[in-house]
Amino acid sequence: MRGKQFITENTERTEALKKKEKDSVFSVRSVVNTPLVQIRDLVITRGKKQVLAIPQLAIRRGEVLAVVGPNGAGKSTLLLALARLIRLKGGDVLFNGTPAQMESDTVYRRRIALVMQDPLLFDRSVYENVAIGLKFRGETRESIREKVPLWLARLGVAGLAERRGGELSGGEAQRVALARALVLEPELLLLDEPFSALDPPTRAQILRDLAALLAETQTTTVFVTHDLPEARQLAARMAVIIGNRLRQVGTPNEIAAHPADGEVARFLG
Repeated sequence: MRGKQFITENTERTEALKKKEKDSVFSVRSVVNTPLVQIRDLVITRGKKQVLAIPQLAIRRGEVLAVVGPNGAGKSTLLLALARLIRLKGGDVLFNGTPAQMESDTVYRRRIALVMQDPLLFDRSVYENVAIGLKFRGETRESIREKVPLWLARLGVAGLAERRGGELSGGEAQRVALARALVLEPELLLLDEPFSALDPPTRAQILRDLAALLAETQTTTVFVTHDLPEARQLAARMAVIIGNRLRQVGTPNEIAAHPADGEVARFLG
């Protein structure tokens, strides 16, 4: 009897452990599969004019999502809304499943980094430009000395560490701006046409380098551009905004093969 009882208890413990492991794996998978950002019924107005409407958009963890569309379509407006630099007229933005408005602007912005077309470098050394965000966040000197050289090297500007921001070429300045953003290890990286002012060879090389870095770090990224080849090179999915409204979301091949409407088809050419 004791032998049977021991076997029964052992079997029950084994089954309980298996269930616990299964539940744990399911829980991890659920977190991974949950979008980092979810947008629902977003509306933005300027005065009485509606300048952006996003019925629904999910930004997956670790993905690069390109936001494409003609000039003036509302692409940058979406990015500014995600950066909490403009207010919503209506709708919700969920970050990690929690309404973003539940956090203060300061706390929320610590989760993100923004790189714009103008690098907006300070009149300081390249090293100081990249370190400044870490200093604002209260990082220790040891941490700054470790992180800044690493990201200068990753962006190919380690040799420019002592040069002042105003002495850089356009491509060098944009690499420094990217290093300044990525050194913060943001949960969400926002790129607002950062390569549009660069010459084609410089742009192509930075895109190659950035694509490799984003794949390596799995940094969730929203990349605004009106350049479709750029979007295809950097992003796995595209969100098409035309006429201040989200028209379609999918892979570049899906959208090219099945455009949602005539305006999307005309934009794709």
